Amino acid sequence: MGDDDGALQITVVVCTAPRSIGEWTMQLAEGATVADALKACAKMALLPQGDTAAAVGIWGRQVALDCQLAQGDRVEVYRPLKVDPKVARRERFARQGARTTGLFARQRPGGKSGY
Repeated sequence: MGDDDGALQITVVVCTAPRSIGEWTMQLAEGATVADALKACAKMALLPQGDTAAAVGIWGRQVALDCQLAQGDRVEVYRPLKVDPKVARRERFARQGARTTGLFARQRPGGKSGY
């Protein structure tokens, strides 16, 4: 699984701001957990300050901090959403109006509404 010396190669990915991604590869001891990877990043000052309550995952699946890592895992630190996607969609729909979205965007000339 790991290298000959018992170390795991782990990648940590953090989205610090919109369209800004930080990615670091590090060596951790065999049997390391997600919390160990985050502590190693904090020691190297890679994580933004105050991100202790952020959700974390491995390859896109949310996991607990005590989950053990395997060779080649990608630990991802997720930012909280600032706006609920459902609310954002409703607001966007209200701004655009019913005629320019969804089924009504490309209506055939002389066609019925919704077709």
